Amino acid sequence: MATAAGKAANASRADSDLEADIRQLKADIEKLTKQLAKTGEHGYGTARRAATEGVEQLRAQGEAAFDTLRSNAKDIEAQVVASVREKPVTSLAIAAGVGFLFALLARR
Repeated sequence: MATAAGKAANASRADSDLEADIRQLKADIEKLTKQLAKTGEHGYGTARRAATEGVEQLRAQGEAAFDTLRSNAKDIEAQVVASVREKPVTSLAIAAGVGFLFALLARR
């Protein structure tokens, strides 16, 4: 009987150790889950900030390109106006020639 009592005590101790291990494992899993959630939130926030910064940078580049294009268009317009004022007959002949070419192309 002493051996049966010893076996029961060993089994009880093993069950107790197993339960303690299971509780510890559950606590570790809970900590890991919380840590992963925090890491995911941090990664999402970082990605969102990077995307926002990228959009702002692209917007600024687009505005700069638009301003440059507008400035170039104004320069070309000023050159055309100056050329027409200097040589109105030549400008009229060129405009008529371009109109004639467009008419030929539009017929086809």
